[in-house]
Amino acid sequence: MRELLTIGAFARAARLSPKALRLYDELGLLRPAAVDGESGYRYYHPGQLEQARLISSLRRLGMPLARVRQVCDLSAPDAAEAVAAYWRQVTADTAARGRLAALLVGHLSGRDGVVEASTTMPEIRYAARSEPGPVRTSNEDVAYAGERLLVVADGMRGPGGDRAAAAAVEAVRRLRSRSARDAGPPGDVPDGAPKTSPEDLPDAPPGGVPDGSPENLPEDLLGALADAVRDAERAIRDIAASTPSGETVTTLTALVWAGSRFALAHIGDSRAYLFRDGGLFRLTEDHTYVQSLVGEGRLTPEEAASDPRRPLLVRALTGAGASLPDLSLHEAVPGDRYLLCSDGLPAVVPDRVLRETLAGPGGPREVVDELIDLAYAAGAPDNVACVVADVTAAVADVVTAAVTAADAPEAAGDGGTTR
Repeated sequence: MRELLTIGAFARAARLSPKALRLYDELGLLRPAAVDGESGYRYYHPGQLEQARLISSLRRLGMPLARVRQVCDLSAPDAAEAVAAYWRQVTADTAARGRLAALLVGHLSGRDGVVEASTTMPEIRYAARSEPGPVRTSNEDVAYAGERLLVVADGMRGPGGDRAAAAAVEAVRRLRSRSARDAGPPGDVPDGAPKTSPEDLPDAPPGGVPDGSPENLPEDLLGALADAVRDAERAIRDIAASTPSGETVTTLTALVWAGSRFALAHIGDSRAYLFRDGGLFRLTEDHTYVQSLVGEGRLTPEEAASDPRRPLLVRALTGAGASLPDLSLHEAVPGDRYLLCSDGLPAVVPDRVLRETLAGPGGPREVVDELIDLAYAAGAPDNVACVVADVTAAVADVVTAAVTAADAPEAAGDGGTTR
């Protein structure tokens, strides 16, 4: 062992602590070259210093251990791209948090505490579709798309799941209403989008705001979204009480625009992705038991993908109000493409294929159809709901459009899909 370094000497050379090295050993990130059979003392080869320094640098960037593991398994060029992609996402998230901090400072200091709606707004072109998996007998997924709102909800199979998903979408849908000043002709939708007749739209619940009512989109988007989730919880609580088991569950992932900013609410394992400048970025984290094991470094993403516990949610809307959604503010720029989907899509279509499909020349309608086709080609053991939206150049006084989707019932929240 004379050529090997003790853990203390190796830690000093790598600018790491012995405690960190022991953790990296336990997680399989950096195994010692040898371990004394009697004392259990770890020894390292000098050739391991490069990987140790890489791990140290990635941790100083704030990269989670599970993602560090992924980067360390890549070739140098691929690792470089992975680090660049991670830092682009960190930069975007930091900017969003900075804006939120400024809003909070303004609010707490008695100045300005709302997100100001811009007089100009990027034009959003969108499409939505929800389909049952070929082996499923019911569809509890709901996909909804409108000028300022995109939503996907994935209800639990069994009694009440479809109603829970529809109630969650409806609670958020009430945020998207047109002002009388800006209202266009009935059925006005963006170019290329299918027309949706008034009878296709669901009735607003008691106390709700029907589409087309003279009310503006709320300015405080994060607060409005939090309120909408609470409304959804109350509606789901009533639905759960009507089921034989007294329980029902749904996920919810929603984007709401005001000006060039959008607010994101997310709970469960449906997902939101951003395709920007050729890169695909996850905007949400799955609230599943398996994902928590990945975050702790106890499972690799590859192991998680085939783990039988993958559908087990640790956070969702159940009507009990026990779990809070993730809420965040983001900046949209022309050229962005957003994908919201239930877990039935990424479960069978890998991120690499999602990125290639989103990079294609087709518009939102063609991309949604292609994603559904890819899921079906892979067997689609689960139901699949997708929403795709493109951000184009900003225009003044954009009219908030009617809800649209490939099939009106899914878009309106009447039909859905899920687990």
